[in-house]
Amino acid sequence: MKSKLLAFLLAVSLIANTYFVLFEEQPSFDEKQIQEMQDRIDYLETENENLKAQLNQSNQSLQSYASQLETYRERIFELESSSQMRPAGIEGFATLQGPAVFQKVELERSGPFIRERISEEGALLDISVEIRPGKGRVLVQTVPLTGVGFQDAANTAVFVAESKTGHQLSSSDVIFSVTAEEDIPGGVDGPSAGALMTLLAISAIDNNTKLNDSITITGTIDSEGNIGEVGGIIEKAEAAKAGGKTLFLIPRENSRLVTYKLVERNFGGFIVTERVAEPVDAEEYIEEKVGIDVEYVDTIDDVLRYQR
Repeated sequence: MKSKLLAFLLAVSLIANTYFVLFEEQPSFDEKQIQEMQDRIDYLETENENLKAQLNQSNQSLQSYASQLETYRERIFELESSSQMRPAGIEGFATLQGPAVFQKVELERSGPFIRERISEEGALLDISVEIRPGKGRVLVQTVPLTGVGFQDAANTAVFVAESKTGHQLSSSDVIFSVTAEEDIPGGVDGPSAGALMTLLAISAIDNNTKLNDSITITGTIDSEGNIGEVGGIIEKAEAAKAGGKTLFLIPRENSRLVTYKLVERNFGGFIVTERVAEPVDAEEYIEEKVGIDVEYVDTIDDVLRYQR
């Protein structure tokens, strides 16, 4: 009798446990929150694809413009030579340090696995320009190597310098030199030194302008002399500070930085920690966190005012 009672109680216990497992309400994610996250992911993926397409198109346009510019320069040189109206070549030199950002790849071993850890670091480059009698060529010689974007920025810098000074360089060669004290993996590319190269070209044309080497600048340059947005502002500011610079000129388009803070959210009983973007003023943030003075510039004329 006693054994039958124990068997009965055991059966009741099993039935009760089965009921709780099958029918007890389980925590679930908020469908609205999940959908919002998915929509955000889809939006960012679409934006990323659009930016890639725009970048490819811009690179193709830059290469085309650079080729056209070189053709026009050669044609002008031929016309001036044939008509014996070729002006005397200009001579000059200027140099200044400019910040750059490069990716550093490190291999980390975790048990039997090896993974890559990629980080971005800033470095100061020695950038100089020499102008001497020649054929109107714009040349770039660098250690480390540079890419097409850097060459295009050099061409635009010379064009703007000619416009600002009123001097034509069709009878001069402009030679930009870039060197780095440390090895930079992958070389240097991109247009972010355009504003600095324009400043150097203007100074070299005048050939009597001493540049303030406690100031450095980053920013693209367009044919109208406008200075545009670049990446790696924080890393460049840190490199400028480490190199003894006291003033860092940056594009006004970079006036808003995005920092991230960790926020905990509750999704159906689960605590999820996510990084939330928080925009801050670049000038205030860099001056406080890095310790270097920052000023915004819109055009190459703004840069010249700080150098005078």
